Order: sequence, then C-alpha cells, then structure tokens
Amino acid sequence: MTPVSGAGMPFPAADENRQTYELDIFHDVAKTLTSSLDLDTILRTIMEKMAAYFEPATWSLLMLDEGGEEFYYAAITGKGWEGVNALTLKTGETLARWVVGKREPIVISDVNRDPRLQQNNHDGFFADGCSIVCVPVGTGGKMLGIIQLMNVDMRVYRRNERLLQTLADYAAIAIENARAIRRVQELSITDNCTGLYNARHLFTMLAEEVNRSRRFGYEFSLLFIDLDNFKQINDEHGHLIGSKLLGQVGQSLRDHLRLVDAAFRYGGDEFAALLPQSSKEAALLVARRLMRVFHTNVWLPDETPRVGLRASVGIACYPTDAATPEAIVQLADDMMYHVKQAGRDNISVAGLGIVGWEEAG
Repeated sequence: MTPVSGAGMPFPAADENRQTYELDIFHDVAKTLTSSLDLDTILRTIMEKMAAYFEPATWSLLMLDEGGEEFYYAAITGKGWEGVNALTLKTGETLARWVVGKREPIVISDVNRDPRLQQNNHDGFFADGCSIVCVPVGTGGKMLGIIQLMNVDMRVYRRNERLLQTLADYAAIAIENARAIRRVQELSITDNCTGLYNARHLFTMLAEEVNRSRRFGYEFSLLFIDLDNFKQINDEHGHLIGSKLLGQVGQSLRDHLRLVDAAFRYGGDEFAALLPQSSKEAALLVARRLMRVFHTNVWLPDETPRVGLRASVGIACYPTDAATPEAIVQLADDMMYHVKQAGRDNISVAGLGIVGWEEAG
C-alpha cells in the first residue's frame, strides 16, 4: 500500500465542530467501502482520515497473514517502527503480539516511563520519550492486525478513542471482504479435486501469454498430459482411489514445474502445463522429467495394492506451431492423441512426432 500523510487537514479545535467532522469521516469511509472493491484504495482512505484526525508523527497498519502467524506492513509512514516493534513488555511479548493476544488496545504515554515495558530494550530513538497507541483490527472473533500510532497527542486520543476503534473496525471489514472476494475468485478458477487451475482459466492465461509473447518476441510451450488407462484404475480400485490419485498427480505437477509455470486440470484425467518463455526443446526436457516422475513415483503409498501410473504427453509451441490459444490447445491435444494411438506412455512433439521419453534427460 502506498504511504500517505494526513498533513494539511486541520483538526477542528472547537468541540461543537468535532461531531460534524467525525460524521464527515464516517461518510467518506462508508462511501469508499460501498463503492470500491480495491483493498488498497479502502485502506488508504481509512488511514488518511485517521492520520488527519489524530496527527501522529508516524503510523502504520500491521497485518497478520491469513494463517495468523506472521506480521507484515500493509501501510506505513514515518520512521521508527523498527524500534517500536522491538519493544518488549515485561511479559516477554512484543506490543503487537500482546494486542493481538489480548484483543484490546495498548496505550503508552512515554516508553521511557511505562512500568510495563522492559527497560533494557530502549535505544536512542526514544531518548526524548515517545507515545505509542496500538489498536486491534479484527472482526468476528478473528484478529487481522493492528493500527499503530506513534507520538500522537494523548489528549486528542483520550477524547476520541471510540473514533479510532471505529476506523479500525472499518479496516477489518474491508480486509475480510477483500479476502472473501479473493477466495471466491480462486474457487471460480480452481479445480476442487486437484487444487490446480481449471480449463476455463487455461484459456484466460493462454490469451494473456499470447499477447505478452507477441509483444516481447517470446516463445512459450504447452504440454497436454493424459493419464493412461485411468478408467481401468477407477474400475478396479473405485472412484475414491481415483480421486486421491488425481490429487497426487496435481501435487506432483506443482512440485516439478517452475514457479512461473502453471498447471491445469483440463478435465477428467487430462492435465495441461503452460511453460512461459520456453522453447520446444526446453518443453521436451520438462516433459521427460515429468515422465520419469510417473515411472518412479510411489503413487498412493498408503493403499494396497499399489497403483501404477503412466501418461501420454503432447507438446505444442507458440509461435512455431500455432498462434492462438485455441490452436495451441488443439495441437497439443492432437500430439497427445498421437501417443495414445501409438501405444501410450510416451511424448509427441508438434513438428517432430514421437520422440521417446527416455532419451537424453
């Protein structure tokens, strides 16, 4: 998130103006919440309003990852947070961990005089004293992070604690909404059985890759993979075993492709792998590596009897073999069926035919 500053927005001195000012803040934040799905935009608005009202020298939004384990900065302005986050309470906890654990704010008027802090972790940055306010950000019993204010006027804070907590609640709503939307989006492009992308997303990514590769003069390759005799495995061992096997195949593809590559379940027992900036020769190396995985991996090790697995692979390359997403898919699929017709358990490359998976790997 881009750092922002509240400078230039005056705090209303007169009490009679404060309620109107607060209502304006709530209106602006609520309007942003209902008009934008972009988390960065919403959090920027919330933190701008908070900074303008409380005028801290430094502020930050420290968020927890979705596992609730690690902190990371979603927003920060000013210096000194390295020192603040190193401060330790006499309980042995950092300020952030204490706020998340207790789910309540911690307010320190002077870090050099607060009896709750260990005295051996102060440094030169706090020589003149420093006030710190840490407010929890959470919703539905789940902690999402904390808002931290440093060197805020304690009189202003004490008069307006509820406003700060309300802004923290708005931030929590925005974060949860954004995460929920992302989960829905992920579900719409993900295959439940394997955790890989689905066929619809394959064509989306292919279209993007065609545009990118055309613009920069890149090649890319597509692998089409079909599991050999998978129907027989289902018939002999049952669909539950078949589904477990598909899930293990999906994990193996993720494990043996680069981070920039993408794996897909195309449908049934068919898979695909998109290899950006990869020539036909590079794609063949990847295909041979995957074939060795099919031959050497212990599939479903907890099941008896053990299940053997083989695959047929087809390869097509952009722009050498085809220039549109549909044509690339069709050609890679045709190459895979060429292997099927020739006896399975091998690799066929557009323009080359069957090449043999045991050669040069």
